[in-house]
Amino acid sequence: MKALQFMSPNVMAVNNIDIPKIAEDEVLLASRSVGICHSDIELLEGRYIIPFKYPVIPGHEWAAEVMEVGKKVTTLKAGDRVVGECVIGQEHFGFSISGAMADFFIAKADWLHKIPENLSYTQGALVEPFSCGYYATVRADNLDGSDTVVVFGAGPIGLGVIAASAAKRARVIVVEPSAARAQVALGLGAEDVVDPTKGSVADQVMALTQGQGASVVIDASGRPDAMAATLEVAGFRARVVIIGISVGGSAPTQMGLIQSKELQVRGIIGSPGVWPQTIKFLARTNIDLSKLVTSSFDIAEANLAYDKVLTDKSQIKVHVTNSKS
Repeated sequence: MKALQFMSPNVMAVNNIDIPKIAEDEVLLASRSVGICHSDIELLEGRYIIPFKYPVIPGHEWAAEVMEVGKKVTTLKAGDRVVGECVIGQEHFGFSISGAMADFFIAKADWLHKIPENLSYTQGALVEPFSCGYYATVRADNLDGSDTVVVFGAGPIGLGVIAASAAKRARVIVVEPSAARAQVALGLGAEDVVDPTKGSVADQVMALTQGQGASVVIDASGRPDAMAATLEVAGFRARVVIIGISVGGSAPTQMGLIQSKELQVRGIIGSPGVWPQTIKFLARTNIDLSKLVTSSFDIAEANLAYDKVLTDKSQIKVHVTNSKS
């Protein structure tokens, strides 16, 4: 079978390797659609946040078809369409454990969730990034239609926040300098766009909210300056959620605003415990996340997909697909 392997820092190759053998509690899966994440690039560069060893097969945002199940697996059968969680205890699927960027791969049955019939494989492979955005809305004290939400960043996670917030009937304002990404945000339910290159973000948000500010502010950009600005655009007793990651970054901010505005500020990471809820939410709301996929490549050209991510900053989400396994 074909598999993309990271061989050493900044060295990757599509190689022919053996189809893996499953244990009694495992499932053999045929990859159907796999997304590329910024953390995959960190893995390729040799600087992922937990220990790992080369060679390694990446791929933690995926949807697949069940081909074979182990003797002890009773919850799945051949032909089932599934997605799988990527943080399993201390291990990270697609990082410390080889992932889905291959014709076939294996997973434990209890990592997996069936895909509803109304979700495509492409949409299934977007469950992982969307779950992070959805989790941010849950941790914002379950925002609803009474809220005005300011979202910093219209990357994959930010767009998930926007889609989830709009589906919950909140008013959404996105802070994003890219006109192309802003258009995608509007298509997913944002009502207003603030361009941070065109003056004070706080002034623009206050103008849009008649001086009230936002009741919910979510940073999905990972930029320290945006994290600092969340306090400025927040209204009185607003809920602020930081899901964008900035390791070692810093920016000056007005810490006194937390007290003077009586803000609730919460940092979160990933999407622990909400995958079943996320999948039900996607199926019920009919959110079409497929517009996030800006390029697709066959598994035989998976290395070109990574080159696309590395060289073309206009890409939102690049997928590797496989219909022939």
